[in-house]
Amino acid sequence: MSQQSIKIGQRTISLQMPTYFIADVASNHDGDIERAKELIWIAKEAGADAVKFQHFKASKIVSDVGFRNMKVSHQASWTKSVYEVYQQYECNRDWTEELVQTSNKAQIEFMTTPYDTEAIELLEPYIPAFKIGSGDITWISFIEQIAKINKPVLIATGASTQEDVDRAVEAIRKWNNQIILMQCNTNYTGSLENMKYVNLNVLRLYADKYPDVILGLSDHTPGHATVLGAIALGARVIEKHLTDDNNRIGPDHAFSMNPVTWRDMVERSRELEAALGDGIKRIEPNESETAVVQRRCLRLTRDMQSGEILQMSDLEELRPAPIQSFPPYKLVEVLGKRVLSAKKQGDELLVSDVIS
Repeated sequence: MSQQSIKIGQRTISLQMPTYFIADVASNHDGDIERAKELIWIAKEAGADAVKFQHFKASKIVSDVGFRNMKVSHQASWTKSVYEVYQQYECNRDWTEELVQTSNKAQIEFMTTPYDTEAIELLEPYIPAFKIGSGDITWISFIEQIAKINKPVLIATGASTQEDVDRAVEAIRKWNNQIILMQCNTNYTGSLENMKYVNLNVLRLYADKYPDVILGLSDHTPGHATVLGAIALGARVIEKHLTDDNNRIGPDHAFSMNPVTWRDMVERSRELEAALGDGIKRIEPNESETAVVQRRCLRLTRDMQSGEILQMSDLEELRPAPIQSFPPYKLVEVLGKRVLSAKKQGDELLVSDVIS
């Protein structure tokens, strides 16, 4: 497991710290700055540590000609062309300072995913870390441009081979060791069928192959079963989409978490974190009484006088087991020894009752 520690804003992220939750507003602002600002407050109230936007320009991310000549995945159901939808849901770059100010007021980190070099330069003064989307994992010059800034780099690895991941990690490491590597499945239909493709055990592979990185999950499946699984496997950064209403029209609303489900996800995750513990097997403080009442100890089957020798027939194993009583596995150690004082039938045999 990773021993690395990375700081994003005021939060330290490591295997020993609480999971860092990123609420991805993405296009759920619907082109309205007031909605964008409201979603910042909703993210904070739902328990997110950071609220994230996506800064793309249609002309810098998609080819209109290319998408008009093909129909792919969830985008095939859109009523407008892919290019038009991207245009409609661009995060206006003139909003940046107002969104940052709102995030500061809400006391939540402002983050974004840049999708072009101009966005990197524009947003660098405002963000504590950079997120690179899965779709850009092969754009190595872009990855290196971000890595050179020397801020934490979160990189999603959806729809990628191990070779793709290795190449991207190597590109970041040339300039920067602050890496958060996020398992991801980039099917955005929100279908329960996608669960069998999430492949959370890739996190085990990442932990072995990259022991110096922080693990994460960028997820688009319904609910939060995948989130709990990822945390149990060592992920400490979770990114999920957030909307205020799953019934709104827009490319991301349907598969996003809403304020109720997001809060539930965070609360269940905090319970899991508490339950994971430190991995040291011990009698826990809340088990101290149970260890007495449920365990057996050696007890006398008859009254005995001081100086009598203990025989097998004099002892039986019964609950409870007070502190300093002999556990059953020490039976052979007490056979043949003398009791130091008179004892009654049913009494527990204590360490102080026999000659050592």
